[in-house]
Parts: sequence; structure tokens; C-alpha cells
Amino acid sequence: MTLRLYDTATGEVRDFVPLAAGKAGIYVCGLTVQSEPHVGHVRSAVNFDVLRRWLAATGSDVTFIRNITDIDDKILTKAADQGRPWYNLAYDMKRELDRAYADLNVLPPTYEPAATGHVPEMIELIELLISKGHAYAAEDGSGDVYFDVRSWPSYGELTHQGIDDMEAATDADPRGKRDPRDFALWKGWKSDSEPRTASWPAPWGRGRPGWHIECSAMAGKYLGEAFDIHGGGVDLRFPHHENEQAQSRAAGGAFASYWLHNAWITTSGEKMSKSLGNSLLVPEVLKRVRGIELRYYMVAAHYRSHVEFSFEALDDAASAFQRIERFVEQYPGVVGELPDAFVAAMDDDLGTPAAVAVIHTLVREGNAQPGAAAKLAGQVRAMLAVLGLDPADPAWAAGGSGKAETALAAAMELVMQQRAKARADKDWPTADAIRDALAAAGIDVEDTPDGARWSIQNGSV
Repeated sequence: MTLRLYDTATGEVRDFVPLAAGKAGIYVCGLTVQSEPHVGHVRSAVNFDVLRRWLAATGSDVTFIRNITDIDDKILTKAADQGRPWYNLAYDMKRELDRAYADLNVLPPTYEPAATGHVPEMIELIELLISKGHAYAAEDGSGDVYFDVRSWPSYGELTHQGIDDMEAATDADPRGKRDPRDFALWKGWKSDSEPRTASWPAPWGRGRPGWHIECSAMAGKYLGEAFDIHGGGVDLRFPHHENEQAQSRAAGGAFASYWLHNAWITTSGEKMSKSLGNSLLVPEVLKRVRGIELRYYMVAAHYRSHVEFSFEALDDAASAFQRIERFVEQYPGVVGELPDAFVAAMDDDLGTPAAVAVIHTLVREGNAQPGAAAKLAGQVRAMLAVLGLDPADPAWAAGGSGKAETALAAAMELVMQQRAKARADKDWPTADAIRDALAAAGIDVEDTPDGARWSIQNGSV
């Protein structure tokens, strides 16, 4: 069976036919590193990690690019509120995101470009759009540059909208726009409210790139003017992905052949957001379940299905995975072949619910038929590996989600609470003694404006 994927652009499940046989180029929109990642943030990374693993398992040479947005209005605002440089906030949150990815066994991308490292490419692309008549510099002296949506007749094709039915773009001051729907490619530096470090020289004056141009420039640099798959969360379809496609194709490239979008993890029907508090931050959730169990919870749902989060459902998923885990641990051995039913499920638009059902079926059969259990366990291991869920994968221990790491995290939480109490009581000798004892044991403690953090020397947790 040929891999078939739901293409958001056409609204159909299509056979996946790569531009180059045996290869696959994928670009996934990563996160804006403005805050600690919560469970909803990392779903996209897990979903597209499964796609990547399945393509690799079926013989494709995958180039997987996932970007980081490290300059943005929200980053500047939050950094100012916290009284620290914007780049320090972005770097700190990027480290938190890396830990979350490692805790969930998300493979590192082929490359992870950061927006601030690709400003020259963005300026070059903007200049090309201006020369082709698809962009213009604002006449109000602001230094802003906009994409002219009416210059591109196909604008709206990704989300099947007409220009006149769209809402006005809100990513820049509308005074310099020809049309309210024109979106910012470049934002002029506001010297009275933004740090100079958050701006770069450009033909139109100092400033910084708009959000949408970042991904077009980075995708083009690392995958070329045409590539196979562009992915991201469903909330990015408009305006972000619509604008990406329009500006990239207006510049002369074919851009993505397929568009894939994962659904949200919701709470009470609403998109998960930071307003829910810290209980759903990845490190907090991992105090309740292991990383492998949280990944199973995400993988067991189809990537296009909204998941209503609850701790009860998470606990049920953890129990279900533990049954699988006990079975494969009873019958260690070589990894077997993938069952046909599993392959069919994965080829059907990454049908992970059906694929997980195949795993449970084989586990039940193995428990009922001891003579066949070893062979079935090998097949289960093969399926788990495709889903990034093999308990024997060393990445689970390295990522901080093994049993020993879970115990360490629990112990450290208690120690850090004791130190925090000592500091609150101004018992500095005790607080310092705890810090020094931890340092002698290979654990560093850093006091930050957001509280104390600990990390293993030459590593981090």
C-alpha cells in the first residue's frame, strides 16, 4: 500500500509522491520561544516525529527542518516585563523546549534554524518580492515593508478564502498599508520602545523581520524552492501558512507539495494555553507520568483529531502502555517484522489509533499463547520503535524519563523545597549548605527571577 496523507490544501487524502524518489523534504513550523512549553505545545513535534520515523522506516531518506522563532513581539514584551534582555529569555525558553523534546523522545531535526540567524536571507527575499511588484515599503517613514495581497491573485488558495472575506492583518500598524489585509514582511525599529539589539540594518531602515517571511526564507534555504511536506498546528493555517505560501510562490518558488496540520490538545473545548496556569507544563506533567507514557497518550490519538486533555485520560493511557511494556520486558530479544495490519494503518494517513490497536491485539495474543509470545514481542518492539515508544530505546534514559530519572526528579523537588524554605526564612547558611552539597554531588543550582533551577553538571534536567 502507498502512503496516503491528508493534504489540507486540497482537502483530500492523497498518495504521497515525493519530488525525488526515495527522499522526503519536510519543514515543520517550530515554536516561538517566549515561555515554558506545555503539553499542547509539544503535540506537533511528536506528531511529525512519527511521520518522520514512518518515512524512514519505509525507506525514505528524510531531511527534516524545524525552525525556532526567537524574535517576536511577545518575546520582546515578556522580556521587558521580566526585566531581562529579549535574547536571554529566548535562549532560556529554547533550552526548556529542548528538554521537553528530549523527555518525549522527539528526534533532533536534520537542522533547526533560528530566525535571528537568517535575517540576510529574509532581506534578500523581501527585496525580490519588491522587485516583482508583490511588496512595498510603507510611505509613512516607519520602515515597515508589506506584502501586497492583491498583487497575488491566488492569495487565499490554501485556506479557500476570498480576499474580501478575510479579516485585516494585525501584525503591524495599518497606517502604512495599501490594504488592511497586507501583512508585514519587515517591521521598522521603534527606537522609543524596542531595544536596538532587536533590530538589523536593511535597505528600508533598521528593523526586524515579520513572522511569516522567516519560515519562507528558512524553508527555501534548507529545502529549496520546492519541497515535499510543510507541517504545523492547525491554528497556523491562517494567516501564517497562507502568507508563507503566497510570498514564496510570488517570489517564484513552488514551495510545499503537501500541507499537513495536527489538531489541538484542548481543555474544556478550548485550545490549551498558558492562561491555564503551570499545571500542564511538560515538567509538571512528567511528575505524574513518565515521558514515554505521555508520548503514548499523544500518539494513540490521530494527529488530525482534537484531544480533550484530562489527567484521568492520561492515567488510563499510562496504564495501557504499562501493559505493553510488561509484555515486551518479559520476552526480550530481536526486533521482528512489522505486521501487515500495522503497515496498512500507518499508510492510511498515519492511522496511529488503528496501529496502536494492532499492538494491543498482539500483546493479548502473546499473553494467551506463551509459545508464540517471543515472536509476537519482537513484532511489538518493531511497532513501538516506529512510534518512538520502544522501552529499550536508550533515548528514554538519556532524555530523563526513565525510572531512575523520575526518582531523581522527585527527590530533587523535595530538596529544592527545603532550600526554598530556608531562603524564605533568610536562613542563608542552610540554603548555601544545600547548594554546596548538591554541587559536590554533581548537581548545579541556579537562582533565577523565576525561581531556582537545578541541572546535572555536563547535562541538565
